Amino acid sequence: MTASDPVVIVGVGLTPVGEHWQTSLRSLGLQALEGARREAPGLQPGAIYIANMLAPALSGQAHLGALLADFAGLRGIEAVTVEAAGASGGLALRQAFLAVTAGAHDVALVVGLEKITDHIGSGLAAAMMASGDSDYEAAHGLTPPALAALRMRRYLHEGHAPQDALLGFSRAAHAHAVSNPYAMYRKAIRDEDYRRAPMVSEPVNLYDAAPLADGAAALLVARASVLTGAHPPPVRIRGQGVATSPVALHEGRDPLDLPAARLSAERAYAEAAVGPADIHVFEPHDSFTIYAALAVEAAGFAARGEGWRLAAEDRIGPKGTLPMLTFGGSKARGDTGGATGVYQIAEVVLQLQGRADGTQVPGARLGMAQCLGGSGGTAVTTILEAG
Repeated sequence: MTASDPVVIVGVGLTPVGEHWQTSLRSLGLQALEGARREAPGLQPGAIYIANMLAPALSGQAHLGALLADFAGLRGIEAVTVEAAGASGGLALRQAFLAVTAGAHDVALVVGLEKITDHIGSGLAAAMMASGDSDYEAAHGLTPPALAALRMRRYLHEGHAPQDALLGFSRAAHAHAVSNPYAMYRKAIRDEDYRRAPMVSEPVNLYDAAPLADGAAALLVARASVLTGAHPPPVRIRGQGVATSPVALHEGRDPLDLPAARLSAERAYAEAAVGPADIHVFEPHDSFTIYAALAVEAAGFAARGEGWRLAAEDRIGPKGTLPMLTFGGSKARGDTGGATGVYQIAEVVLQLQGRADGTQVPGARLGMAQCLGGSGGTAVTTILEAG
């Protein structure tokens, strides 16, 4: 692709995040897919890339690409399922971007979908921990909340931060979700709500952990030159970076460093020819508040140990110095596993199109989403530019 014919996102489709007990996995995916296609009805996708983490374990369903293509009336289309835990959505968009850039397809669909709430208890915990190191973490009883707790305890200790240092991320997420019709929890919280919340895995409390939920999100990706008819303003994919690091926490050199997140951000900045100071809105991975704090540091928005101050000082609202979690993040929108990254990217697209309603960032032209797999083993950073 050339600068005059960039790869753009022209359609977004979202389902409300929540407990969709009466809706099948394929039906959720179809709702999001059709929503994205309605925004640019003249475009016929040549491929579909599915982001999913848990369907084989929780829904007893693999082969999602062909399943959804058939259900959507797209028989014969190229269809691939992409799995990279919580980074699946970002990596699915990466595959679509590469396919369109290479000229293999003019138009592609990205669909993230997940059904989680049909299960509770040990089976769900085991499925979620499959994103970690099965032999050396899951086998010894570690869970995602426990891994987050280990990092959070070290973060508070090393930075001499107060026990409620990460409160601001949760407070901002819930405040921003109030105007998001797709969010699971559309209610603001008070500081005392956070401080009184029960512990999940000390020091991680209930408001530090995102609720697991069902949902689907879709993006319609195309070469700008093939756009026809009326559609929302296209948003250019200006830069992407993908990186990996050890899956197991104990294999890393520093529990407060997210090397994959840092590397993926650096690669995205280099490709887009921009830096942290140029970004107008940032959607980080916040399955736990500690990851939001570490992400802003890894992406260069704050020095080591200082990420929490952005939220504590109310600098992450729509008119702040680094607007983030502007649709509620996973904390208030809901954590949809492998679909999360597609929601994040879709939310940045809506910001850049001026369609963010109550949390619109004034003058937003460059946005960034960063998806993390597991506790940071995979990271995908995407930089988007308003058309």
